[in-house]
Amino acid sequence: MKYCKIIIMKNKTEISAGGIVYKKNQNLWLITQHSQFGHWSFPKGLVGDENANETKEEAALREVVEEGGIKARIIKKLPIVKYKYKFIEDHVDKTVHYYLMEYISGNPENHDWEVSEAKFVSPDEVLRILTHDNDKQAFTKAKELLLKAMQSKRDKARLFT
Repeated sequence: MKYCKIIIMKNKTEISAGGIVYKKNQNLWLITQHSQFGHWSFPKGLVGDENANETKEEAALREVVEEGGIKARIIKKLPIVKYKYKFIEDHVDKTVHYYLMEYISGNPENHDWEVSEAKFVSPDEVLRILTHDNDKQAFTKAKELLLKAMQSKRDKARLFT
């Protein structure tokens, strides 16, 4: 008699937050490579995995320090990214709250064990290296928002000079 193994998949929801970080006046952006799965993305992680009362903003800043090795400040909330994936016996519905951030200090080489590499690269390299299209779309939106903010600052400066 043959037996088949029945695997019951569980549905799981994850809420993550992270940063799309740029270096002012250098047009460089922070990307990270996941050490376990090898994909390239932005620093992000689960909200509340260490502190149940953690806000999305706090989680995003924490993940940038942990996975990116740097400190940054939040400039603007970006549109939410949603996707699904399978992990072992789970169907995961993931929601990522990304924030456009400006680099303050630190060295990407000081990242934690969750990433094998963290580095600043040009916008063209970001789009070439990122693994997933949803991250590429989030990056494009972040870049557009930064350009609008910079243009708005220049326009305001012209009014007062």
